[in-house]
Formats: sequence, structure tokens, C-alpha cells
Amino acid sequence: MTKNYEAHPMAFIHPEAKIGNNVKIGPFCVIGANVEIGDDCLLHSNVVIDGFTRIGKGNKFFQFGSIGAPPQDNSYKNEPTETIIGDNNTFREYVSIHRGTLKQDKKTVIGSNSLFMAYCHIAHDCTLGSYLTFANSVNLAGHVNIGDRVIIGGNTGISQYVTLGKGAYIGGGSGIDRDVPDFCTAYGNRIRLKGINIIGLKRQGHSRDAVSEVVDFYRTMEASALAPRAFVSHPELMEDYKNNIVIQEISEFIKKSEIGIAPFMAG
Repeated sequence: MTKNYEAHPMAFIHPEAKIGNNVKIGPFCVIGANVEIGDDCLLHSNVVIDGFTRIGKGNKFFQFGSIGAPPQDNSYKNEPTETIIGDNNTFREYVSIHRGTLKQDKKTVIGSNSLFMAYCHIAHDCTLGSYLTFANSVNLAGHVNIGDRVIIGGNTGISQYVTLGKGAYIGGGSGIDRDVPDFCTAYGNRIRLKGINIIGLKRQGHSRDAVSEVVDFYRTMEASALAPRAFVSHPELMEDYKNNIVIQEISEFIKKSEIGIAPFMAG
């Protein structure tokens, strides 16, 4: 069979690996037997891709990346769990992504069109959306869920089972042990809610009036004597916001949060 990809002679590619068209593989890369790599991907030197790993099209992996490695979990006994990656992502130097465990859905999943800067770590059983930006040294523990278009500042750590809603913005150096609702901004160790990601909402095409209403909702909820879950569950308090889709999404996020949302910033 004719190869339709380019590999440096000092790369090791298992003969059973499936490599797409126009893939470029640099020196000292190691590709395991159960790996599938889509068209137009680029692997710089010293990238290791192992396990049952499926990678979409147009991804870029920089030096010393480790993709699909066994999870750092004592319960893992070499089961054939998966790592699934979408299209057009960039993984900078030393990014590590671990395969799933039997504890959840047996897979770690990453969407498309995202940037993961150097030294980021994505642990087992995480589920990540698309259009994400992770700055340097963002570290995710197992079972973390991240919505679309989330931005996370550098040196941030996220605990197990945390969910960040779509469009959330997290300041650098944060320690996250609670959920952050859609389009909220937050930072700190431990994490605190700071406000609404106004720029993110505008970029998604929401009108100025709609954004202003979201800000008003947030400030009213913050000032209320009620806890957020009680506030969004109160029909009279939510009546004025029933036509704002973002507010409805934030409300549903708060109601469904299993570990509770981050507290508001003091002052």
C-alpha cells in the first residue's frame, strides 16, 4: 500500500497505525498500533501518541507531547479505553492527554479548533468542547467538563468533576473546585465569580440590550439574600428574564450543578 504521508526516518510508526493523507511526522515520534490520525496533521519531533487514540484532521502537535497515555489512576488495569480528538487543534510543547477509565464513559474527549499552550495537562475522562484557549500550564484533574469557547489563564488547576460553562473566562493562577456558569468570569484560589464575560457575549452576536440584561441578572442574583440555586428557582424573580436565552442557560446550569457553583467575589 502506498503511503500518503511523510515520516522522518527516525520516527517509529507501528505498521498497524492508521495515518491519513498529507500527515507530516517528525523525528523521534512514536505512534502506537491502535492510533488513527486524520488528514493534514503535523507532528513535530518527539511526540508520542499511544493507546486507542483517534485524532481528526488538521491537528498540530509540538515537541514532546504525550497523547493517549495511560491515566494516573490506581483503578486503571490497562483496559482498552480511548482518547478522541477533533479537528484543527494546536497542542504546544509538553502537552499531555490521558485516556479514559472505566469509571465514566471510557474515554477522554477533546473537540475542535482549540489552542492548548505549553505544559497543559488533560487527565482521564475529561470532556472538552471546541474553540477553547488554555494558556500555559493549565492542569485538569479527571472527569472535568469544559464547554465551548472557554478561556483559561495560565497556571490554573481544576479539581475533579468541575464543570466550566460555555463562554466562561478564568483568570490566571486560579484554583477551581466549584462549577462556573456559562459566560461568567472568575478567578482566585479558591475560585470566585467576578462578573459576566461581556466581550465573549458580544463576540457571539448577542445584542447590547441582551448583554445588559444578563449583567443586570447577575448583579441582582449576587445581591440577593437567596443562594443562586434558590434565586433561579424562584418564578417571580425570574419572570423578567424569561425571554433572554443566555440567562435561561445560566439558570439551567446552576440548577444542574452537582458540586455547586463558585461563590461570588467578596466586595
